Amino acid sequence: MRQKYASLIVNYCLDVEKGDRVFISSTSLAEPLLKHIHDYILQAGGHPYIQMSVANTAASFYQYANQTQLLHVNEFSRKAIEDFEAYLVVRAPHNLSEEANVDSEKRAIKRAAAVELNKTYFERTANGSLKRTLCQYPTVASAQEANMSLEEYQQFVYTACGLLEDNPIEYWLSVRKKQQKLVDYLNDKQVIRYVTRETDISFNTKGRTWINSDGRTNMPSGEVFTAPVEDSVNGHILFSYPSIYQGKSVEEVRLEVKNGVIQSWQAKAGQEVLDEVFAINGARVFGEAAIGTNYNIQQITKNILFDEKIGGSIHMAVGQSYKQCGGKNQSVIHWDMITDMKHGGKIYADEELFYADGKVITQL
Repeated sequence: MRQKYASLIVNYCLDVEKGDRVFISSTSLAEPLLKHIHDYILQAGGHPYIQMSVANTAASFYQYANQTQLLHVNEFSRKAIEDFEAYLVVRAPHNLSEEANVDSEKRAIKRAAAVELNKTYFERTANGSLKRTLCQYPTVASAQEANMSLEEYQQFVYTACGLLEDNPIEYWLSVRKKQQKLVDYLNDKQVIRYVTRETDISFNTKGRTWINSDGRTNMPSGEVFTAPVEDSVNGHILFSYPSIYQGKSVEEVRLEVKNGVIQSWQAKAGQEVLDEVFAINGARVFGEAAIGTNYNIQQITKNILFDEKIGGSIHMAVGQSYKQCGGKNQSVIHWDMITDMKHGGKIYADEELFYADGKVITQL
């Protein structure tokens, strides 16, 4: 299965071509998958560059780093993001809570140091000069966070990625075709409204583009997304699914929004995380609105790569906009928060009800 996974990543997600330099960031736990990725890149004529981290180095960095070290940007990462043709992140965590107790001031310094490189990353992924993919290698830490055994979590990941299909690439091509109908429908509309028992929020997408996320930038994928006109978002929303932000759990986030700016925020758990995030420049503006379409994912795992794709959910992200959608907001963060739509949720497009109880009900 690892070989099948590696082939999908290299030959479909990244579509590696002859001469492509591919920067691969992961941990030592993903070594069995990285070997296959390395080999497939070579077979495609590309050049693999692997950077692996080891357990507990993130926490110890913040413990011992001085001001100069916090402001330093990894030269290998800088070169890759500024100049390489492809960028791959294989998530394979040792400990998801490793950074939970990091000093917030040190984190802010490190975040500030990454502003320019972050801007370059979003510009290059938007104009297509940098192909990028984010994927998951099953580890014990991720399985525990999802309340699964490692074997159960492996099966979950493989199912979500379409790896149990005879031909995963053909499977994702069929997803692309199906989702394009929804994207075409939404790109012909302007005002979108999400409604649940505790949510009523609307936004304008005039001049913006809905994107078909079909596995070429995230694996798994299964969503359609856009960047709302920044000052058009109004209403209130409850994000019913929990999430993890920098090692801390955040649950039942409630936001009040007026003319695009988040006015108030509350959380059942993790209020201090919200307070820290919304002190960051650009974080009180929405950079993304989306609909999850991967019905192979039906349970929360506290891993945004999977949770935001849940078929029958919507999500919105605070912070950085996707430039390929026409978004203009800039921030060093992009944090997706998710809510369930399967129990009475509705989505309207130009006042037309096209989605109810987690599914599209309009003939597209």
